[in-house]
Amino acid sequence: MSYQRRDFLKTTALASAGVMFSQVSWSASSYKRIIGANDRVRVGVVGFSDRHRNSHMPCFLNHYKELNFDVVAVSDIWKQRREEGAAMWKAKLGHDVVAYRNNEEMYAKKDVDAVFVGTADFQHALHAIEAVKAGCDAYVEKPFAETMEDNRAALKAIKASKQIVQIGSQRRSGANYHAADSFIKSGKFGPITMVELTWNVNQPGRWRRPALLSQLKEADTDWKRFLMNRPAEAFDPRKYLEYRLFWPYSSGLPGQWMSHQIDTVHWFTGLQHPRSVVANGGIYMWKDGRRNWDTLTAVFDYGPANDPSSGFQVTFGSRMHNGDERPTEIYYSNGGELNLNTNKVIPRGGLTKQHADEMQMQANLLPEFSLSEATAVAASANTGGDLLTSNHVRNWMECVRSRKQPNAPVEAGYYHSIANIMTTAAAHTGLKATFDEKKQEVMVGGKVFTS
Repeated sequence: MSYQRRDFLKTTALASAGVMFSQVSWSASSYKRIIGANDRVRVGVVGFSDRHRNSHMPCFLNHYKELNFDVVAVSDIWKQRREEGAAMWKAKLGHDVVAYRNNEEMYAKKDVDAVFVGTADFQHALHAIEAVKAGCDAYVEKPFAETMEDNRAALKAIKASKQIVQIGSQRRSGANYHAADSFIKSGKFGPITMVELTWNVNQPGRWRRPALLSQLKEADTDWKRFLMNRPAEAFDPRKYLEYRLFWPYSSGLPGQWMSHQIDTVHWFTGLQHPRSVVANGGIYMWKDGRRNWDTLTAVFDYGPANDPSSGFQVTFGSRMHNGDERPTEIYYSNGGELNLNTNKVIPRGGLTKQHADEMQMQANLLPEFSLSEATAVAASANTGGDLLTSNHVRNWMECVRSRKQPNAPVEAGYYHSIANIMTTAAAHTGLKATFDEKKQEVMVGGKVFTS
């Protein structure tokens, strides 16, 4: 049988999952199925969303034959979506794909080894927990979590498993981003003094689904399952289909866009989260009943927690009513800038040799050069099978086979989520948000941020 697996008992103790978790030992029920080199990896789809349809699907199809993967199941609580998903995958793969009403049904059959998680923002961490507890590897879209409670629970569950989890932060699979990481870590760039992040679009329909709203009927879905651990609220097709516009189902701009860019700050510097965040903004253009802002500016202080005299500032600005869809990521040092749009390091704005000589000081003088072959960042509403995501999906698939850690392990999601939640806390309260390392909680006004 092509799906045979060998079982063995996990007998070693789990090393600490982070500062807030103690050791966990494997119980007799903790079995793991080993995927052999010639076994086909059976993949399930958790949420046949636009992201899955437009991006996961074409990227998976780029690599599945070579790596011997197959999609065998689609789980979606909305009847229309799960039927569409099963039909579309059958058309692509030439065989039947089982449509499940929910994840419990799918996991109970034990016929999937790995899953794509592309559900609503607030569900990602919770669906990741379900996946690893079912013994499945997972590709989990970002933002990883929108509350610290979900963030801590998902990190703990994933670290207590031996599953391969890739967070959908696809910049981590870009050659130019790896080159930037190596250059900054080499010390040749000098200490980072500031980072400017922007993500501006002008798309009136971004995150809106007006054509679908009339098609979604409460009888055809499971509203309680959709809400998961969020407060009870009356069925609302807008919150179901346009969740990115409505807290607490999404933080909007921080979770959707900032999470990508702030992750590179953590990656390049080794810092896990900001020391503090302040934020301002509002709904200035799209007054359509949304709860989440259409314009946001957040300012971050980064640096060692035990050395407030050392560090740098990060700014994130985003607007949905004027923009060219070219996300900007520029790192500055006293020697110049590293620009991940132009993919160049240049001395512009840096200290010159003349200035250094006049001040009788050492200067980190940067030559102008390209980091590597640039990988374009897709920012449109429908990114399709862009190269970064295709590379990222392939990396996950290869790691499912090799059992090596992928480019964006769970820690990447945990830490970008801290920054996201700190931004949400600052935006919702108007106060400076900080982070309590011991409690692993976001704090505002001396209290744990809860809503």
